Amino acid sequence: MDASAAPAAPAKKISTEIMILLITLLAVVAWGASVFFFGIPGLYIPALALVPVMYLMLIIISRG
Repeated sequence: MDASAAPAAPAKKISTEIMILLITLLAVVAWGASVFFFGIPGLYIPALALVPVMYLMLIIISRG
């Protein structure tokens, strides 16, 4: 039996919870790297940039 006739291994599906966790972890690491490279502005400028996003999230949540 040669390798081309062997059945393919089933692909593993990453769950939604794991994907959300990985994206959140990546965002925290990126923010930490921003603080490391740019100092205090790297801490507050991304937070300031996310204010409109959080405002929209609050509107979406309040609408149900």
